Amino acid sequence: MSYATIVTPAGPFTTIADNDGAVLASGFTTDTAALLPQVHKSLLPEIELSERAELGEVTEAVVRYFDGEVTAIDKVPVRLAGGEFLVHARQTLRTVTTPVTYTELAELSGRPSAVRAAAMACAGNPAALFVPCHRVVRIGGALAGFLWGLDVKRHLLGHEAAAYTV
Repeated sequence: MSYATIVTPAGPFTTIADNDGAVLASGFTTDTAALLPQVHKSLLPEIELSERAELGEVTEAVVRYFDGEVTAIDKVPVRLAGGEFLVHARQTLRTVTTPVTYTELAELSGRPSAVRAAAMACAGNPAALFVPCHRVVRIGGALAGFLWGLDVKRHLLGHEAAAYTV
């Protein structure tokens, strides 16, 4: 298991990946201790975490995303674990390209009444950016919580809006 931190316009971004190159956790921090608890315990091997300068295609996709190719992160493999609905909602988020509400995420995930569970899928999302929970907003478009801060969320949404209008 390896990790790498790169500087992005939204702040430092650290990704933890398994040996196959799948993202286990990521976030706008340099602190791997803040990321490791995000990794589901079933995905944590009993091996040491090693730092690398970059993570190949994963890092390349993040760089391309911030260079304006916002779909570059879509094909990066992400390993998700947890309850069936949480995993499904997070997989559904990977298909969302524009902001949606928590209610819409619940509907897209096949359980319209599971609005709170959809919100929990976002709140406990281990793979920020790759599972774009930053694209989930409140009814009316107000920004709701984001583990890495509302300034980062605002930046990501603005970056994506600009990329789609070019």
